Amino acid sequence: MAGFRSSKSGRTALGGVMAAGSLTFLWCASLVPSGRLGLTAVAGLFPMLSVLAAGWGAGCLCWAASGLLGLILLPSKEIPILYLIFLGLYPVAKERIESLRRRGVEWCLKLGYFNLALTVVWTALRRIFLPGLPDWMENSSLLLYGVGNLIFVIYDIGLSKLITLIRVRLRFRGGR
Repeated sequence: MAGFRSSKSGRTALGGVMAAGSLTFLWCASLVPSGRLGLTAVAGLFPMLSVLAAGWGAGCLCWAASGLLGLILLPSKEIPILYLIFLGLYPVAKERIESLRRRGVEWCLKLGYFNLALTVVWTALRRIFLPGLPDWMENSSLLLYGVGNLIFVIYDIGLSKLITLIRVRLRFRGGR
């Protein structure tokens, strides 16, 4: 994996290959009737893998290429929009946020990012993502943000554990 970091063409190639993998999962998410959120979250792992293997630029390339191609190619536009706003971008942003090495500031930035993304989806894109929302949910913003933040914290902790596992595996394989 060290070769990817030292070569610009290697980083670009890795970003492109990872974008293809991410786009594949976005395509699957647009086709299946259930599990769309889970498949979109899996698509978001590809930019994270790009960051781990070849740096932040490769992760950004993977996220942008797969998200924009998803908007162009996929019949269901809400999947790539959700990917571009949160599930594809957050794993890349997480690396930058955690490079601050100040846990309190990191959590403020992470929760701020999540709440901003949730606000955009809830206010501007609710009719696209949640058509036919029951009346009782229309006025339950406090519940939405409370439960959403709890789920986000669990997601972030799980993602951190996955990143640690991948880093250990990459280091182990690199030492052979």
